[in-house]
Amino acid sequence: MSDDQEKRVGIVLVSHSAAVADSVAQLATGLAGGGTAPVRAAGGNPDGGLGTSPELIAEAAHGVDQGAGVAVLVDLGSAVLAVKALLTEGDELPEGTRLVDAPLVEGAVAAVVTASTGADVDAVAQAASEAYEYRKV
Repeated sequence: MSDDQEKRVGIVLVSHSAAVADSVAQLATGLAGGGTAPVRAAGGNPDGGLGTSPELIAEAAHGVDQGAGVAVLVDLGSAVLAVKALLTEGDELPEGTRLVDAPLVEGAVAAVVTASTGADVDAVAQAASEAYEYRKV
């Protein structure tokens, strides 16, 4: 990235399934009109099975880090625990990485759209969290 380009908040989508994480990343990016925020999926474990991998999460977070923060959205309990463990270790994730309490699909769309506008990590986290308020009936 050149110095004159605006840094964007990176988005990491963590699921117990690589296919789910990849699909949500594709959906969120597509609904954001292609978006300009960097997005990475961190799904499953390294051998391709179901689970979560701290290594894949950390790799994805470093891959999207542009210096504006990284918002991490997760699907289920052990994904939360994996991200929290990485955050408490201190140096495993880029500075400014935040675990966001949001539904994975709706939150990912809101996060990518908001990050693509150049919003800061607080605004991205808030937009993703507000997706809990989306009602379908």
